[in-house]
Amino acid sequence: MDKIIQILQSVQQGTMTIEAAAACLEQSRFQELGYAKLDVDRKSRTGFAEVVFCSGKTDEHLLSIYHSLYEKEGEVFGTRATREQYQLLQQDFPQIQYDPLSRILKIEGREKETIGKIAVCTAGTADIPVAEEAAQTAEYFGACVERIYDVGVSGLHRLLSRLDVIREANCVVAVAGMEGALASVIGGMVSRPVIAVPTSVGYGANLHGLSALLTMINSCANGIAVVNIDNGYGAGYMATQINRLACGWKA
Repeated sequence: MDKIIQILQSVQQGTMTIEAAAACLEQSRFQELGYAKLDVDRKSRTGFAEVVFCSGKTDEHLLSIYHSLYEKEGEVFGTRATREQYQLLQQDFPQIQYDPLSRILKIEGREKETIGKIAVCTAGTADIPVAEEAAQTAEYFGACVERIYDVGVSGLHRLLSRLDVIREANCVVAVAGMEGALASVIGGMVSRPVIAVPTSVGYGANLHGLSALLTMINSCANGIAVVNIDNGYGAGYMATQINRLACGWKA
């Protein structure tokens, strides 16, 4: 946004032509790398800088993308990374951090102020990798996160013991595999939006998360939105948007 203001001021002051300003604005929308077009304007439009999906990228492409985004933003957030990719990038970025549980690979800039509260809940401990992807995404984007793990419906008293904390959150992320009932239970007990995340955790009839997905989509509880199977990042992003709105955050 600052760059756009500078360009408009230059036009107003007569130091830049309208044609030159239009060309600068067009160039500022994305950075052409040949094999990729980095959306360097995304943060000014949406409040969130572009995030890197690391899985499947060649070493050369991944290195180039991280260098370009770091030069632009001073920080980079990547998901679904491998340890080998971490070791590759560590050679150029000694400060890079890798969490093998969530598979997040990030370079953090200056310390952020955290706002609000998001509750990230799991049905079981096997769901934690997906939950951590959600929680760490939200934290990276400036949300305060409360983790409430292993509170599935097979022992409902565990969830009830933390219900007061969950009700304080501006948004709840419910991560569950097997039959995926946790989101419905929480949805019926809180006044906040619930983002349901089905996971691929479960036995054969779980169908790699499809049964949990269908349960969550067909929930009779109100206020539940559902993201894709194992999509912790998507849940963390949406939860951050809700949390920002609840806190009156302005882009």
